[in-house]
Amino acid sequence: MTDGRERPGPNFVPLRYRGVSVATVPPDVALDEAALRDHFTGRDAYRRTRFVVARRDPDTPGPTALLRIGRAAEGPLFSPVVAVSMLAGPQECAYVVEPDADTGIPSVLAAVAAERAPGVYAVVVQGRYSHVNFIIDPQPLRIAVRDVVPPEPAKLVDQARRVVAVTEDLPPVEIVPEPVRLADLAGQRPAGHYLLPCRGSGAEVPGAQVSYLDEHPERADWTLLGCTRSQQIHRHFYGGDVPTVDFCPKQTLAGSRPPQPVLAKCCLQEEHIEIGDGWATVPWGSSLDLVREALRGLAEREAPPWRPG
Repeated sequence: MTDGRERPGPNFVPLRYRGVSVATVPPDVALDEAALRDHFTGRDAYRRTRFVVARRDPDTPGPTALLRIGRAAEGPLFSPVVAVSMLAGPQECAYVVEPDADTGIPSVLAAVAAERAPGVYAVVVQGRYSHVNFIIDPQPLRIAVRDVVPPEPAKLVDQARRVVAVTEDLPPVEIVPEPVRLADLAGQRPAGHYLLPCRGSGAEVPGAQVSYLDEHPERADWTLLGCTRSQQIHRHFYGGDVPTVDFCPKQTLAGSRPPQPVLAKCCLQEEHIEIGDGWATVPWGSSLDLVREALRGLAEREAPPWRPG
């Protein structure tokens, strides 16, 4: 863009949507910077208002312009507008109504923009409680979540999505599932009998007998689908090792940087996260707090510098 207009960085989102005001502009006022500056300059604005969504029709989506305003004074409840700058004009701004969207969450705004207005520079979202907020130049950080399935949906994927859906201080994040399927892993070492860590996963291997380590079955001629911890438990119960296919999502991260940031888990971690070059891991059975901490750590290392506007 070379029009001299203010261009915030990618993923620009207001810190609080209470700073965003929606105004209906009469038909005789053009939705361009000069006309809108003349229209709003001198009008009183509430002390929290920093941005104005200028629209033709308050009841239906339509032509929309996005403005930043400055007031004569910060302290009074209302103060005259003394500065108006255009952030996005009607040709590059979309107004979307998504009643279930929490517009206080940057990742939610980015997801709505991707689904309802792909490629649009500025997307204004009217969401839950009819609250209105916007995102400019949405470029969410894509984080692959590597987890073993079944069970499905993969627990870590579900946890990560739940975290980004309610976290206001994360930059926009898109969770991309990368399932590690036990049946596919079994194909790496064909056998007639497999030992899995626990029955709770509900995992089966078509055409093979399956036993579960947590049930401590009678020793058999099996292949372990597990990880280092499963091998340790097997050694404790049965006094020896067996052929093993290691399904630990973390072990696939060793030695090279992944093509995109990855969140995975490891049962050798019990109460802490680990962060490396393009990856973060949480304990098997992690709390949501640890998942949030890992996502925040990844975002701090992998996303462009970001703060709400």
